[in-house]
Order: sequence, then structure tokens, then C-alpha cells
Amino acid sequence: MKKGFPETGELVIATVKSIKPYGAFVTLDEYDGKEGFIHIGEIATGWIKYIRDHIREGQKVVCKVMRVDPSRGHIDLSLKRVNEHQRREKIQEWKNEKKAEKLFEIVAQRLGKDVKECYEEFGYHLIEHYGTLYAAFEEAAMNEDIGEEEDFQGDWVEAFIQVAKENITPPYVKISGFVELTTSKPDGIEHIKKVLSEAESENVKITYDGAPRYRIYVKADDYKTAEDILSQTANKIIEEFQKLGGEAEFHRRL
Repeated sequence: MKKGFPETGELVIATVKSIKPYGAFVTLDEYDGKEGFIHIGEIATGWIKYIRDHIREGQKVVCKVMRVDPSRGHIDLSLKRVNEHQRREKIQEWKNEKKAEKLFEIVAQRLGKDVKECYEEFGYHLIEHYGTLYAAFEEAAMNEDIGEEEDFQGDWVEAFIQVAKENITPPYVKISGFVELTTSKPDGIEHIKKVLSEAESENVKITYDGAPRYRIYVKADDYKTAEDILSQTANKIIEEFQKLGGEAEFHRRL
């Protein structure tokens, strides 16, 4: 559930509460039941003879926010200014967010904490950081290093990632490991650059992580494929670096 009021221009999911000759009153599903109003002129294009030909009580609709007056609690909405593509995308986003809310409850259960407490501890921060709760779960399902990369702290991180992996099918996954490369050769730095650059590809990126450690990032369609690519890449780096007289060691996680 989002806090505060929606912004002008935002698309929102609403449930039609009551219909009057001059428009429709709705509740905003994503904003804790805040009420909005759709003037009859914003229901549909053209002249409207019977408003109920276009909208009915209990119907879920996608509306565009036209004006917001927080001091008076007024939210003016438009139905006709939302095209079909926007409507489908918003409904899918809403369905994803409802799923994410259920998954968040599972995280809270595994932590043995109240859902509200978890939102205060890390849920609202995730929503602010990623835009939506579902986006946070999706990122966690794709990237097992999300905790380290985003510097998230707490016992919730591991539980959140695990629930994400179990329930979200991501478009790709991302994993990483480390190689430690040491050499006493006078041109050792050039040797390191050579073996690392040759190991990189479209799906493999390598970054400096503090001597003598280098992080290997792998992106793939699934975790098994990613693990295979990571293992093959690390083995290739070790083999080539040892040929050049250096010492190398691979760590899956540190």
C-alpha cells in the first residue's frame, strides 16, 4: 500500500463506489482507500447520455490523476485519458504488486515478525528504492548479491532473497564470484589485465575489488547456466594466469 496521495499524471487503480448523474466516486485501491472523483466529462469521449453505459458500481478501472488537493482530500481523475495499452500495463503492475504483498507476508512469517513491523523496518525503504515492492522482489530474484551491492543490512535480507527466488521468475539472473590473482613478475599487472580482458564476454563482466581480488559477474537465463559460466570463466582465468607464472584462487562467495 502506498503512502500519502498520488501525483498528478499518475495512473491509479480504482474501484467504483457510487455513480451520480454528474460523475462517479471511486476508492483508490493502492492508496489505502482514499476517495477520488471522475467527472462525467472525463468518463468517456463524446456526449454521454447514460453514464451507466460506461461505468458501473464495483468495477475496477484505471484512471489518470488530473488534480490533487491534499488539504481538502480531493483527487480528480479521468477515465477517458487512459488508452488501452496504458490500462493493460497498469493492471499487470497492480497484479504484480498484489502478489508482492503476499510474498512480503511470507517474508514476515519466516522472520517471525509482524507485517507492519517489517514494512517499517525495510519494506517502505525497498519501495522507495525500487519504485514498487514487486520490483524489489524481481531484483532479488535476479541478483543474489543484492544485499552486498545495495548495502542492505539485517536478518531480513537472506529471507527476502530466498522468497524472491522461490516465487519470482526473472528475465535473467546475476551471480558473482572472486578470483585472487598474485604474481611477482615485473610485468604482472599486464598479465592480470590480459587474462581478465580475455575472460570477459557479453555475459561476463569483471571488476577490480581491491588487490588481489577481482569480482566476476555473470548474467544468464537461469542459475544453473550462470553457475556453469562462472565456473568455466574462473577455471579459464586460473589456467591462463598460472601459465604466466602467477598464482590464482577462486572463491564462489566471500
